[in-house]
Amino acid sequence: MRAALLSLSVLAGTLAACASAPDPGMPPPNGSAPAPIPGYDWILHQDGDDARLSYGVAESDDVRMAFDCRRGARRLDMTALAPAGAEPVILLEAAGETGRFAAAADEDLIHDGLILSAAAPADVPVLRRFRRVGWLARWQDGVREGYAPHPGSGERIERFFAFCG
Repeated sequence: MRAALLSLSVLAGTLAACASAPDPGMPPPNGSAPAPIPGYDWILHQDGDDARLSYGVAESDDVRMAFDCRRGARRLDMTALAPAGAEPVILLEAAGETGRFAAAADEDLIHDGLILSAAAPADVPVLRRFRRVGWLARWQDGVREGYAPHPGSGERIERFFAFCG
């Protein structure tokens, strides 16, 4: 009886360790909504059958993250800046849901670093959650940078995803 209990205890400990082991390529989900960054917001631009949703400073080249799509395509392209030598991956989180996207890395001559580009279906879990909660966080080198809308601008996120299909 004692041996059986010991075996069950070891098995339970092993299963618990397996269940709690994080994916080594993903950040730990935070889940908490970030505060809006003064001067930055989600900006929606539509031009015919193309749309861009970017988080940055209006009327400038200062953009932290951008999504582009064609009307009804149900697929989007994403771009983000990274320091030179960074791993070519875009790690996103929205309310505890995470996504890892392999990216192409091109030299960014303006910001002295890299421009990361990736594509994904518009309905992958992290983007569905972003659409629902209205904020997104990007992880880079273990640091979380949150992209939250200011009051009144969150509907731009829904309009973008509705446009993309």
